[in-house]
Amino acid sequence: MSAPLAPLDASTPALVTGGGGFLGRAVVERLRERGVPVASFARGDYPELTALGVETLRGDLGDAAAVRRACVGRSVVFHVAARAGVWGPRREFWRVNVEGTRHVLEGCRAAGVGRLVYTSTPSVVFDGRDLCGVDESVPYASHYESAYPESKAIAERLVLDANGPDLATVSLRPHLIWGPGDPHFVPRITARARAGRLPIVGDGRNEVDMIYVDDAAEAHLRAAERLSPGSPVAGSAYFLSAGKPVRLWEMVNHLLAAADLPPLTRAVPARLALAAGFVLEALYRALPLRGEPLMTRFLARELATSHWFDISAARRDLDWKPKIRVDEGLRRLRASLQAPR
Repeated sequence: MSAPLAPLDASTPALVTGGGGFLGRAVVERLRERGVPVASFARGDYPELTALGVETLRGDLGDAAAVRRACVGRSVVFHVAARAGVWGPRREFWRVNVEGTRHVLEGCRAAGVGRLVYTSTPSVVFDGRDLCGVDESVPYASHYESAYPESKAIAERLVLDANGPDLATVSLRPHLIWGPGDPHFVPRITARARAGRLPIVGDGRNEVDMIYVDDAAEAHLRAAERLSPGSPVAGSAYFLSAGKPVRLWEMVNHLLAAADLPPLTRAVPARLALAAGFVLEALYRALPLRGEPLMTRFLARELATSHWFDISAARRDLDWKPKIRVDEGLRRLRASLQAPR
């Protein structure tokens, strides 16, 4: 049975951090479709959000005062913004993901915000080994090979520990968000494929979860509507996915086909990719080199292992289920990639 409903409407103004990003914008759009007044807090300027009637606030999560001001007058905050990636200065991941989340929590408390929906990642439980059908009882990883999942795990704990009678919190863990407008996953694989730098890592049979962006956004709204002190949702974390894993490298080839690119055929053993990641990380740190390594240990393990999750809890507590099938998502993606620019 799902938690009691506290509808989002014109009387409950919302704040979305990272409202100009891929998932953040999808959350903003769905809130506006429901007539909910929305403010977006982000570093960049997004005229398209203004056109939707969104109040756009420019600021950095590292600026506690700016975050606190953005929280004033909101009854719900969707904290979507984050520093993502497999490589980069550890201090920057901490500044944005950990300290930025502290600032959001402080802002919510100071402004009397009643609900906080936090966007996490399943990587907080990924320890480099296969994860097949696990639910939310699986513990956090005991070690991390990337600052991104480590910083997100710390931030998620901060959010869940903050849950209480004055501020109800929930953490959502969508896995591999994709769809039209994706600035991360699809562009990266298509760029690497065009450059001949995208081999299959491992035996190509590993299965992973993915989730279409519209389904992920809807889950955020469902979580907010069912979030109140003492509800099953409050203080909980939920995996989100399409509900059925796909073979990663088959899906990659489908995505490449949507961009009119040939399928991948070249493969490298997982151990070789892991070794290459270790060497490249050492080189990039020692020299140091700009940009990011072609391979890292974290990326090698992500590409070669299975990681998919039981979403029964999200279906039950959030009264949510994924709706966009892979074939429909691919049709939409292909149309967007081929649309005139």
